[in-house]
Amino acid sequence: MNESMHEKPITYDELYEKLKKFIKKEEELDVINNAYGFALAKHGDRKRRNGDPYITHPLEVANILCDLNVDYITIACALLHETVNHSEATIDEIREEFGDEIANIVLSISKINKLELTNDKDSSAAYLRKVLVGLSEDVRVLFIKLADRLHNMRTIYALPVEEQKQKANETTSVLIPIAHRLGINSIKSELEDLCLKYTKPDVYNDILEKLDASREDLNELLLQMKQSISDILTENGINFKIKGRVKSVHSLYNKMSNGKRWNDIYDILALRVFVDTEADCYLTIGLIHSKFRPMPRRFKDYIANPKENMYQSLHTTVFGIDGQLFEIQVRTYEMDEIAEKGIASHWSYKEKGSVKIQSMMEHKLEMFRNIIEANNDVSSDTEFANNLNEELLSDLIYCYTPKGDVLELPKGATPVDFAYRIHSGVGDRTIGAIVNDQIVPLDYELQDGDIVKINTGKEANPNKSWLNFVKTSQAKNKIKSFFSKQDRLNYINTGKEMLEKEIRKRKLSFNEVLSEHNLEKVLKDTHTVDLEDLYLSIGSLRFTAGYIVDLIYADKKDVIDIYLGKVVNHTNLSNKAVKGDIIVAGTDDILVTIANCCKPVKGDKIVGYITKGEGIAVHKVDCPNIKNSTRLIDVAWNMNSESSYLTDLYITVTKGKNQLLDIITKASQKDVYIESVKTIEEDAATKYTITVKTANINELDNFISDLKSLPFVIEVGRGHN
Repeated sequence: MNESMHEKPITYDELYEKLKKFIKKEEELDVINNAYGFALAKHGDRKRRNGDPYITHPLEVANILCDLNVDYITIACALLHETVNHSEATIDEIREEFGDEIANIVLSISKINKLELTNDKDSSAAYLRKVLVGLSEDVRVLFIKLADRLHNMRTIYALPVEEQKQKANETTSVLIPIAHRLGINSIKSELEDLCLKYTKPDVYNDILEKLDASREDLNELLLQMKQSISDILTENGINFKIKGRVKSVHSLYNKMSNGKRWNDIYDILALRVFVDTEADCYLTIGLIHSKFRPMPRRFKDYIANPKENMYQSLHTTVFGIDGQLFEIQVRTYEMDEIAEKGIASHWSYKEKGSVKIQSMMEHKLEMFRNIIEANNDVSSDTEFANNLNEELLSDLIYCYTPKGDVLELPKGATPVDFAYRIHSGVGDRTIGAIVNDQIVPLDYELQDGDIVKINTGKEANPNKSWLNFVKTSQAKNKIKSFFSKQDRLNYINTGKEMLEKEIRKRKLSFNEVLSEHNLEKVLKDTHTVDLEDLYLSIGSLRFTAGYIVDLIYADKKDVIDIYLGKVVNHTNLSNKAVKGDIIVAGTDDILVTIANCCKPVKGDKIVGYITKGEGIAVHKVDCPNIKNSTRLIDVAWNMNSESSYLTDLYITVTKGKNQLLDIITKASQKDVYIESVKTIEEDAATKYTITVKTANINELDNFISDLKSLPFVIEVGRGHN
């Protein structure tokens, strides 16, 4: 296609005619009509960079989604998805006009579209992917984002070259893996070709030229092969449809990347045959093999052994017309729907009660959530990127249970990963594994096609050493969860023993100490929920047993008096043998917390404030919340601690595009981790509240100085604006 003379955008009337073919209810079509009218009014006369009216973008996104046969809510949201970021519309307006479900999806896609990659670093990709998945509890948000990016990539020629590469790299790093995992092949394959075109134009054009040089001959071979197969199937009374194509530029690029020279690539031509029934699939393959010799070891039966993403098809490669190799896939129409649309096919087949597809869709989303959850405690963006790449971008293997059920796993997965993929109960009780009738160790690396039997024991429990070799986030999460529960029980039992020992030491009665009245007082003062929670707090060393008894029997003193008694006349702030982040004179058994109002970091001047029931809260000395207080004591930072601290920055910037991206880039360069971002749009400026994690005041000050150097930054501060 000549990009300067790009295809005419779809009109709403044309889109509406397509929609009516699969959306039958008038009330649902009315919602779509209203969404289009709202978007058209809000976008007005705005133009895209390629000169098209802005409304053409949401129309084309809806058109792409229309081919996936999604529901009316998704189409309405596609039409509305840019109104918040690129017009005067607000989420409140959309909520009032269209309801919560549509408003929440539009809000999610609006947030996602505000974040982009700023460079080619994995850390940026990881940050974006984390935000993307975190915001996408509703899978329809991902459908819209993928369609949005596909249309933007189709019209990316209107952007400067550097922006083209940046968008293509972002798509390759983030969106193509997601499309792959969701099984939406129709979008994934086109994105792959477009990304190659703009990231490696020389390679893309070289392959295209080679194809173009022989395209006439290749198309003639395809026609002859299609006719030959058509004749066979017609003679045998099989209803069918057949499509032929030259393989995509990206798939040929992959072959060349794996060391093949152009002249060594023979299977450039592909045919896909669609038939009515599963039985017809096998009959068709048999008839093709009877006339054209199949290439050894290239036959794959994904109908009897479907992939876990429900992909089903028969694959073969045959020596066809003139000895040319043809890759042939045979499947039913429904199999093709699932192969091309992945979990989006849930809507295509919702009328057929496709519970299995619904279950698979939820499994895919759960996989994304497991990956994010398993990496929540990873503070390094680079480590986060590596972990995600390991699971999202790794090659897949397909292993079987003894009953023939197929499970999809990342390459390098072990029998323990396999066990947890079956069910968490199976994983927890695993004691051994048999692979292809051979006993293997639990850290054995599974291979594609392995048949795996998991041996379990009723009394068996997970082993912490499994965390050293399991591959999937699902397995890691379940193992950590088991030991977290075990640790909780251990802390509760330990806490109970410590309190009973302290009570005996003081020659007191257990029932008297924990009478209903005393227990009520202690729970209130310590902000614990019940006796079990109190034991947990003692066992985990949040409180000492002696402190709990003191709350009741230290001459009925208030908790504040007890703290004051411990620290009065003590000025020794040595950090010798101190385990925590903060040193308090006179005691080592007081609960110390960092105040959430001013959020000091190591190096700030600080002071302790004695709170009722919550120990000592550490504030910055100039915090307005402790001004004129009499409950202050001396505290100091433990300089031996290696902790990081959360604090808030308030940044005011001029109106404009991509400021947040530059701020994120600065943070990445300074190893400052951004925990969250809140945005307030004002008439003349934008205000960001950014929660960052940093090691000390010097690191934070350097980051602030860098922010102030940005030309659009008006003000940077800590404390409330």
